[in-house]
Amino acid sequence: MSSMSSASSASAKKLSRPARRVVLVVHVVASASWLGLTVGLLALAITAGATGSAVTVEASVRAMKLFADWLLLPLAFLTLLSGLVLSLGTQWGLARHRWVYIKFWLTLATTAATAFALRPGLGTTVSAVAAGEPLPDPGDLMMGPIVSLSAYVFMTVISILKPWGLTRRGRRQRSAAHRPVNAERARQAA
Repeated sequence: MSSMSSASSASAKKLSRPARRVVLVVHVVASASWLGLTVGLLALAITAGATGSAVTVEASVRAMKLFADWLLLPLAFLTLLSGLVLSLGTQWGLARHRWVYIKFWLTLATTAATAFALRPGLGTTVSAVAAGEPLPDPGDLMMGPIVSLSAYVFMTVISILKPWGLTRRGRRQRSAAHRPVNAERARQAA
């Protein structure tokens, strides 16, 4: 594929400025909400682990379960989807810059962990506490929000700093875009 056709197909995928702004706002709001909700989950987990009151433990884990079921997963999917649209619809690309690539995989991993580890674990914890059993392990209850919070803070930092430069694919695309197009290659591509 010639540089000209690569450039034209890449520009066809770009979001318009208004669309990019809307998706960026959605992404930032969803991401910030996901981060804030995770801080709230950590506060509830600490409360459940530190209190001696069975009523407070049950209320805390039930609130965690409610937030995880109704807010956390939808925000995770919205963050993932809006980030994917931004990466594919802007100059950043999904696999062109290392920071974008790392953010994508971390977002995918934390979304999967939310769906397949945190939510089922909270369900088991709520069932145990509601049956009158003590809190199984306060450390386990706090681990999910701690790991998630660490990942989200890291992703926020790399979103701001944009470290590490281009991936191999990004370097290849950049060099291909800057290569002069000779007349013979342009005729062959047409």
